[in-house]
Amino acid sequence: MNADAAHGQPITPAEATAAVFVVIPAFNEASCIEQVVQAVRAAGPLDVVVVDDGSTDGTGDLARRFTGHVLRHLINRGQGAALQTGIEFALLAGARIIVTFDADGQHCAEDVSALVAPIEAGTCDIVLGSRFLGRAVGLPGGRRLLLRFGVWFTRLVSGAKLTDVHNGLRAFSRRAAERIRIRLDGMAHASELVDQIVRSGLAYQEVPVTVRYTPYSKSKGQSSRGAFRVALHYLLGRMIR
Repeated sequence: MNADAAHGQPITPAEATAAVFVVIPAFNEASCIEQVVQAVRAAGPLDVVVVDDGSTDGTGDLARRFTGHVLRHLINRGQGAALQTGIEFALLAGARIIVTFDADGQHCAEDVSALVAPIEAGTCDIVLGSRFLGRAVGLPGGRRLLLRFGVWFTRLVSGAKLTDVHNGLRAFSRRAAERIRIRLDGMAHASELVDQIVRSGLAYQEVPVTVRYTPYSKSKGQSSRGAFRVALHYLLGRMIR
C-alpha cells in the first residue's frame, strides 16, 4: 500500500460534518503569530485556537487581536502539552474536525483544506501532512537527514509506514481526537501520536503539503542533539505508560 492510501476502518460521511477548529500551539512567537492566525482564518470557515504556552513576549495578546480563542499555560510546558490543551478545548467547543498547525510560519494555510477534505468525504479519521509527498522549500540537508531518521525510527518502533512523522500539520475527526491523549509534553509527542494513531485502529492517510523553511523557522527546529533527546524521551514514555 502506498503512502497516500488509507489504513484502518473509515468513518461514514454522516459522522464527518460540521465545525473545523485549527489548534496552534505557540511559545514566544510574537514576530509571526499575527500573520499565521490571519492566514489560517482566511483559509475558510473555521475557528482558530491559539495555546500560548507560557510565552514571555506577548504572543497571546497579539493572537487575541484576531481570534477570541486564546488559552494560556502559566509556564512553558512544551508543544505536546499545548496541543492537548487545544484539542480538549476544541472538543468542548463542539469541533467536528480538529487541525493542528505550527505557529512559526512554515506551514501554508492553503493546505488546511487538503487535510480536512478526506475526513469530510468519510475516507478516513486522521490525515497527516507530508512534506516529502509535497514540497519542503529551503530544507537544509542536515535537517532532511534528521527527518528521514525520524521516519525510519518511527517505522521501526511503531510499524507505521509513513513518509513524514514530525510534521505539525494534522487533522482528526472528532472521534479520533477523543481517542488521542498526549502525555509527553515536549517534542516527543509527535512519535507518541503516531503510536496512538496506529493503536486506535482508525483509518489514516497522508496528503502532500508544503513546508517553507525560513531563517526564523530553522532557528526554532531541532538540533541533532535535541533529536536524540526527543527519541530518548519518547522511548522512556513508552516504557512507563
